[in-house]
Amino acid sequence: MAHLADDVLRFVRATGPRPDELLEEMDAYAEENGFPHVGPEVGGFLQLTARLSGARSIFEFGSGYGYSAYWFAEALPENGEIVLTEVDEGELEMAREYLARGGYDELASYELGDALDTIERYDGPFDAVLIDHQKERYVEALEAVRGKLAPGAVVIADNAMSAEDVVVFEDLLAHVEGQSVEMNEGTRGIADYLDAVRSDPAFETQVLPLGEGIAVSRFEGKADNTEALGSRR
Repeated sequence: MAHLADDVLRFVRATGPRPDELLEEMDAYAEENGFPHVGPEVGGFLQLTARLSGARSIFEFGSGYGYSAYWFAEALPENGEIVLTEVDEGELEMAREYLARGGYDELASYELGDALDTIERYDGPFDAVLIDHQKERYVEALEAVRGKLAPGAVVIADNAMSAEDVVVFEDLLAHVEGQSVEMNEGTRGIADYLDAVRSDPAFETQVLPLGEGIAVSRFEGKADNTEALGSRR
């Protein structure tokens, strides 16, 4: 479900960063296979966010076949790092191939398995985080990474407004406007995440209607560990 009018969406895409040939190939794969990727308007925003924040270390909760990671990687310095997590081995291998073809393989760490298990093996601090896995586990992801964020880090949660049949926009809208409404598991997960991050004084949050909605939060607190980037225990 797009949240921008067709002409506005076309304008955003036309004025944003131009995808290279590999990203266009990845877009085509998503279109042909019905794969729910973030799309070029969100991808361009991820890249810009990483540049504006001077990100050196990025963690993704859910990476699919590497589309968002590819956008992020373009903004990383030579000594940067992005940690991709994915439970599907085939998709993670696709991500490895795409990033290698784009020249970003040296920047990437590929972690097969549950992202919430993976994050426990990393100390951070992370400058940018993307949450894009099971919607009912978004709050868990936020809690798991909160103490590993660098001051000024940006946390971006995808599907903050909708996700096909998983997140129902009308129910989410009613919730954030203070109404009591029955929600499915995915919508409840997003509602709980928005409640958690918006009520936490360490975060400043704004939801943007790009793609299926992204919640963008800047971390104002201090990391529990400010040692080497992406270092493992």
